[in-house]
Amino acid sequence: MNFIKMHALGNDFVIIYGFEQKVSISRRQAQRIAHRNKGIGCDQILLVNKSDDGENCFDFQIFNQDGSESDQCGNGARCVARLLHDLDYSKNNEIVLNTSKDEMVCTISQNLVSVQIGVPRFEPTEIPFSAESRQKLYSIEVYGSPLEFFALSLGNPHAVITVSDVDEANVEKIGSYIESHPRFPEKTNVGFMEIESGDLIRLRVFERGVGETYACGSGASAAAVAGCCQGLLNEDVTVRMAEGELNVRWKGEGCPVILSGPATYVFRGELNLNWAWAPTTHTLTPA
Repeated sequence: MNFIKMHALGNDFVIIYGFEQKVSISRRQAQRIAHRNKGIGCDQILLVNKSDDGENCFDFQIFNQDGSESDQCGNGARCVARLLHDLDYSKNNEIVLNTSKDEMVCTISQNLVSVQIGVPRFEPTEIPFSAESRQKLYSIEVYGSPLEFFALSLGNPHAVITVSDVDEANVEKIGSYIESHPRFPEKTNVGFMEIESGDLIRLRVFERGVGETYACGSGASAAAVAGCCQGLLNEDVTVRMAEGELNVRWKGEGCPVILSGPATYVFRGELNLNWAWAPTTHTLTPA
């Protein structure tokens, strides 16, 4: 299998693409690929195959570090779109990626790649989250104290907590607790958001099946939506994370979220899943 490693503000991906033949991997193989000591190392593995829906449409499958599958990855979609465009698998600046649940429309413009993540969903059954009815904020007990958060789905579940200082937030302890809380039957991503102004937030994210990452595209989108719904943010928001900034634009309920930012190459290589574990790598020069 051919692969290319890319990152978006440090949120890193191994992209495996099959165009002569369809590619697939198992949960165990995904775990080995993502392992940072025994494998290539990444936050997510992304599989890309040709789609029957049209020349600029591709099937998009996402595996987390622990081998579980995800239905959404905003930064990963942007990296895949950059790759498909640069290596001439698509001649169009607009590329459609089909996941198991959503259609993600990506647009390449010079050094930035934008993706239309989808329309946020707020009903508890759609997140999914265990609650009798939709509420502005939910509360659960975390280590003996109540904690309020905003919950939504962007193809995957998110809990967004507003904090006064994101640097002081106990992301690992609180994030892992909420990620696996029984009220989230499919687990959840957990965002810690510090609001600096109506146009700017700082964010750290504990990703479901991964842990804290340098950046998270769907997490950035979820945080911006959560802030807008509470009347704290404007429709165009800069999200500042550990390695840089993403832009999120959302015009309100019923509208899709647009996520924009850079997508960067790391290296490429060949992967043989029958090997004990020693993939070869080569420097990539983008087209």
